[in-house]
Amino acid sequence: MRVLVINAGSSSVKLRVVEPDGAVGHRADLDAPRGRPAAGELEATAIRLAHEAGGVDAVGHRVVHGGPDFTGPTRVDPDVLARIDRLTVLAPLHQPPALAGLRAVAEAMPDVPSVACFDTAFHTTMPAAASTYAVPSRWRAEYGLRRYGFHGLAHDWGSARAAELVGRPRESVRVVVAHLGSGASACAVVDGRSVDTTMGFTPTAGLVMATRCGDLDPSAVTWLTLHAGVPAAEVDHALDHESGLLALAGDADMRRVLGAAEAGEPDAAAALEVWVHRTRAQLAAMAAAAGGVDVLVFSGGVGENAPALRRRVVAGLGFLGLALDPDADTAAVGGREGDVSAPGAAARTVVVHAREDLVIARQVEEVMVAATRST
Repeated sequence: MRVLVINAGSSSVKLRVVEPDGAVGHRADLDAPRGRPAAGELEATAIRLAHEAGGVDAVGHRVVHGGPDFTGPTRVDPDVLARIDRLTVLAPLHQPPALAGLRAVAEAMPDVPSVACFDTAFHTTMPAAASTYAVPSRWRAEYGLRRYGFHGLAHDWGSARAAELVGRPRESVRVVVAHLGSGASACAVVDGRSVDTTMGFTPTAGLVMATRCGDLDPSAVTWLTLHAGVPAAEVDHALDHESGLLALAGDADMRRVLGAAEAGEPDAAAALEVWVHRTRAQLAAMAAAAGGVDVLVFSGGVGENAPALRRRVVAGLGFLGLALDPDADTAAVGGREGDVSAPGAAARTVVVHAREDLVIARQVEEVMVAATRST
C-alpha cells in the first residue's frame, strides 16, 4: 500500500510518500509559522506528490491528542474530525495544524481515505499507577483528567529500532527513549509497551522544551492568577509559547543557544544547565519506571544532532550503567544512527533517526486492511 504521510507540526509540515516496501520515494517540507503553511500550499503539494508517485491508496495524518476515545489509528469522517477538534484546548500548539491538514487533504483529495494516527495511543498501555493523577475523583471522571503522554509515534519507532540496533528482541528489552526536539519527552518502554512517560494531560509537562516550561508546581499557576493578578489566558499562553529555552536564554533554537553558551553568554549557559539537569533527572525516573534500562535512545532534532548535549546528559547517568564513546557519539549526527556506547558499558546508548512516517504508514495499512476484511 502506498501511503501519503502528513506530519503537521507547530512550525513545519512534512509530507512523505511511503512505498509498500517502506521506502520514501517523494517528499516535501513546508514552512508553517504557527503551524500554518501558505494558503493552498499544503493542498497543492499533497496533490503533486500523489501524482508524482503514481497515486496513493490512503493518507495518514499525525494527530497529537486523541483524548480518552482514540486509542488507535482511526479512519477519518466528519464525526471523527469534530471529536478531534474538541481536543484542541489540550494541545493548542499541534492540534490546529493537524486539523488544518486533515481538512485540506479531504478537500483536495476527496476520494482518498484518510486515517488519523494519534501520539497518545501508544501510551494507553501505561498502568493506572503511571497514568492517574492524585486529584478529586470527580475531576478524573467528568473531565478526563489523567496523564495521556505524547510523542507516541516517535517512542514506538525509537524503542523498536533500538532493539534492532543492539540485536535484541523488542519483547525482552527495557528501553528509555529520549525524544528531544522543540518538543521533548522521555518514555519508558518495556517489552515494546509504554509503561511511563514525562508528558501528561497536555504536552506542556515534563522536560524543558523550546517554548514550553515542562514540569511546574501547579500552585505556581494558581498563585499567579489568584494572588499576582496575572490573567489566566496570559499564563496559559506563556507556559506554551513564552517559556522553556526562550524564557531562559532568549532564544528557542537549541543550536543558537549552544553557540551562545560556547561564546560565553551567561544566560545561554544557565539555560543549558537547567535543560541538562531536568533531562537527566527525568531519564532516570523513566529508568526507574522500567525497572532498569538496557538501552537509552536519543532521537529528535536535538537528540540526533547535539552530541555535546548527549555527553553531558549521560555523564550524570553512570549509575545506570551508561557511558558514551566520544568518537562514536561525535559521528552520530545528521541522520546517522548507531550504538554510541563506551566499550564495556553495562547498558547501551544508541542514536536513532526518528521515523514517525513509517509508523504512520504501518498503522494506516492496518486500518485499511481491517476495513477490507470487515466488508
